[in-house]
Amino acid sequence: MSRIAYVNGRYVPHREAAVHVEDRGYQFADGVYEVCEVRNGRLIDERRHMERLQRSLSELRIARPMSLPALSIVLHEVVRRNGVRDGIVYLQVTRGVAKRDHAFPPPGTRPAIVVTASRIDPAKTERYAAEGIAVVTLPDNRWERVDIKSISLLPNVLAKQVAREQGAREAWFVGADGTVTEGSSSNAWIVTSGNEVLTRKADHAILKGITRTVLLDVLKAHDLKLVERPFTVAEAIAAREAFITSASQTVMPVVRIDGKPVGNGAPGLISTALRADFSRYTEKS
Repeated sequence: MSRIAYVNGRYVPHREAAVHVEDRGYQFADGVYEVCEVRNGRLIDERRHMERLQRSLSELRIARPMSLPALSIVLHEVVRRNGVRDGIVYLQVTRGVAKRDHAFPPPGTRPAIVVTASRIDPAKTERYAAEGIAVVTLPDNRWERVDIKSISLLPNVLAKQVAREQGAREAWFVGADGTVTEGSSSNAWIVTSGNEVLTRKADHAILKGITRTVLLDVLKAHDLKLVERPFTVAEAIAAREAFITSASQTVMPVVRIDGKPVGNGAPGLISTALRADFSRYTEKS
């Protein structure tokens, strides 16, 4: 089956999908995006993703390209046309096409929208989860509004590349105060020796992950104590467990940080249990 993309009102072959050279997303990274998990052909937590999309658009003063019901139809149709049973659907909205100028384009400029879908092999992801992943740490050099899901991701790209070059799957950003903010494409968590689950408060320093939000409900169901505060790299290495959360990986155990083992160097019982139970608390559409 050939892939299909949705671009500005049209479903087109993926290989032919294109945006204008003066799309402000291409020129200025002037746009936002969302990535929604697809499981068994259904969108996971679509409502929450659309709420965050609306917030990101509002923060950047970009108009929504269509109503939420219409957008939902497009998302589901792209998933259907691509035959994606397990994977992701990607949505990007930019300020639109206009003559290159840093200031906003003239009123009435229509926002541009692109939607694609792709498959992810669940078995491969499960193998990573069974073994656990390694992360490396890097100075956080991003702008101060990473709570907005902007397409301006160059620091994240560079961090991810450093991780891959060092044999790791993820990079954790570390602020000037020595505490971990989040991963290049995930939220960061640790489990203390007292079985407290630590993650940074969702302020302007991190993206409020949808998987993170759902996991708060899972923690309550498991009667685990949540503590929202920054933690240092040293705390993370000394922790009983560590893990990351994201739409494409849900709960993924971390077993090494900067080459040092976390706990016994294997996925922990708590992160494994949270991963196993996570799906029960998501919304399917």
